[in-house]
Amino acid sequence: MRSYIYFVISIPVFAVLYSFTAIMVILLIVMSYLHLKGPVQIGIRFWAKSVFLLIGRKLRIHGNENFDRKKKYILIANHASLFDIMAIMSFFPGVSWFGRERLVKIPVFGHLLKSIDYIPMKNANIRNTRVMLDQLIQNSNGLTIAIFPEGTRTIDGKINDFYRGFIHVLRASELEILPVTLKGFYELKPKNRFHIKFNTKINVVIHKPIEKRALVEKNDKEIISAVREVIESAYY
Repeated sequence: MRSYIYFVISIPVFAVLYSFTAIMVILLIVMSYLHLKGPVQIGIRFWAKSVFLLIGRKLRIHGNENFDRKKKYILIANHASLFDIMAIMSFFPGVSWFGRERLVKIPVFGHLLKSIDYIPMKNANIRNTRVMLDQLIQNSNGLTIAIFPEGTRTIDGKINDFYRGFIHVLRASELEILPVTLKGFYELKPKNRFHIKFNTKINVVIHKPIEKRALVEKNDKEIISAVREVIESAYY
């Protein structure tokens, strides 16, 4: 019965979310055209925070003291929901994104991604991933680079295996890795369920950065294990 109620409520909520996002997209595109970088980031953060207010959920963010907003990182997070991007942008709006091409095909939301330096990956193969990552590094304009190393959202609530793409960025830059754990987002709205579960508690845990020198001597498997271990430490 509760699931049916959530389903019914989700329909108008999604309508409001898409309408609100459409308005924000127009404003952000205009500000981007006028080269108003500061207002664009403020607008992105306002949009991201407002999304959670509109669905009646309080987003709790832990670990703000663990990172410097003036520094640039490779932000690595687990991926469970469409709301993951909003969660990260609510505390770190100045990022350049790398992810699946299908996200830019979502009506309205896709236009917003294009306006915030989102780099879509068209094919999940090693050669194309390396090309896309090179493009991301070149186009990030000194921004923090955000990557979901699982490549896609989990469909069972468990963290999927990590792809090696972020390691290429690590080796090609001098950036530290900023691990982030997103908790409760699978329960809130997984990709294999339409409705939003409105009573879900959602949390963002920002871990201490991992310096490149602590990883550079490790092989790819060891780097993945080290980063995943930190993210999983606050997930289960």
